[in-house]
Amino acid sequence: MIKRILPWLLAAAMFAGCSSRDADLKRFIAQTKQEPPGGAAPLPEVKPYEPFDYTAQAMRSPFMPGSSGESAQGVRPNSKRNREFLEQFALDTLQMVGTFTVNGQTYGLVKTRDGPVQRVLPGNYLGQSEGRITRIEPSKISISEIVPDGLGGFMERSAALALNE
Repeated sequence: MIKRILPWLLAAAMFAGCSSRDADLKRFIAQTKQEPPGGAAPLPEVKPYEPFDYTAQAMRSPFMPGSSGESAQGVRPNSKRNREFLEQFALDTLQMVGTFTVNGQTYGLVKTRDGPVQRVLPGNYLGQSEGRITRIEPSKISISEIVPDGLGGFMERSAALALNE
């Protein structure tokens, strides 16, 4: 009996799979075909070409290395000079802690990260970039450093240690 019913069940399943379940889709397609066609958006207006006259031929190319104009001629670190104690520390690890004056000479007091306080004068060096002390004021120590300029030379740069209150 199962052998008789089984082919009929398979045939019914096949016909059920072929039935039209997309009536909504057919209705949407028919409705869309009934609507009048829409127009396309207009193209944007093309502006006419305006030529540009390049007048910077005589200027230095920004893509070629050359003199930056900022580096001072002949500025070089002195490799033969004896290094001072405070030159072994990076400038940002040093801290100005005060000043004092003896016989008209103003000294700056600089503390290292390790703790000892050093006495400095204009002309002394500190920091790792050939930093020479140019001026000592009650609130800061002015420094002139010699740093690479990125083009194979060196340039002078101003820096300072400020008094932390």
